[in-house]
Amino acid sequence: MKRIKSIITVTALVAFIIAQSASFSSADEKKNLVIKGSDTMVHLVSNWAEAFMEEHPSIDVSVTGGGSGTGIAALLNGTTDICAASRKIKGKELKFAAKKNVTPVEFVVARDGIAVVVNPKNPVNALSFDQIAAIYTGEYTNWAQVGGPDKKIVVLSRESSSGTYVFFQEHVLKKQDYTPSARLMPATAAIIQSVTDDQWTIGYVGLGYVAHTKGKVKSLKVNAADSLKAIAPSDVTVASGAYPIARPLQLYTNGQPSGAVKIFIEFANSEKGQEIVRSTGFVPPSATGK
Repeated sequence: MKRIKSIITVTALVAFIIAQSASFSSADEKKNLVIKGSDTMVHLVSNWAEAFMEEHPSIDVSVTGGGSGTGIAALLNGTTDICAASRKIKGKELKFAAKKNVTPVEFVVARDGIAVVVNPKNPVNALSFDQIAAIYTGEYTNWAQVGGPDKKIVVLSRESSSGTYVFFQEHVLKKQDYTPSARLMPATAAIIQSVTDDQWTIGYVGLGYVAHTKGKVKSLKVNAADSLKAIAPSDVTVASGAYPIARPLQLYTNGQPSGAVKIFIEFANSEKGQEIVRSTGFVPPSATGK
């Protein structure tokens, strides 16, 4: 009988040690967090990820761009934990989400101005919405039509998967089609490089990128109507609402976040996270009162 009791006691002790070991291993196991989406936001999210991993070394964060549409598709297909998007999720995407039993939850984490950029040697300094729309729909093809020299305009745009492409089309072109001659660029960096290399190009990029070009591109002042004053894009004019081409930036999760996803969202909205928003060239959403 004593021997049986001894065996039972040892067996229970072994089971307890195994359970504790499994629990310890699970708690200390490296967690992987995947974030995909907006090319405009990729520097911001990467900066968040770097600071976040310093505070949470047990969580590995992987960040990739590719465009807001790509990120939203990844969220709906279950291949990303968080989607970064520079546009709102569309109705047709929400319908598809419902079919997939995915419930996108939105978190506005910053605001961004879209800068219309040209080469610094281009003498044009300001354009109205109508002039920009005329250039991007193909009605205007020469800089002389907007007060510049007699040179052909080379139009640069992001690809259609980009949230910046969609926002620019809806808010500046008033949903008109882009000119077929527009060169579609896979990333913001490609637009910056092309504008740097070619004096007569025009492109549009997230404001956060402009500061990092160190004067290689020039941001144009923009006015929403010919009777209004042209406004230069900056964190101040975006926050005040004076600059007319601005938008919210958001993170999307599938349902209310939990675990590592929740911790990351909270970090992005924390005081430290919003300081990173400022230092990356964007504007905290609270600065606009929204």
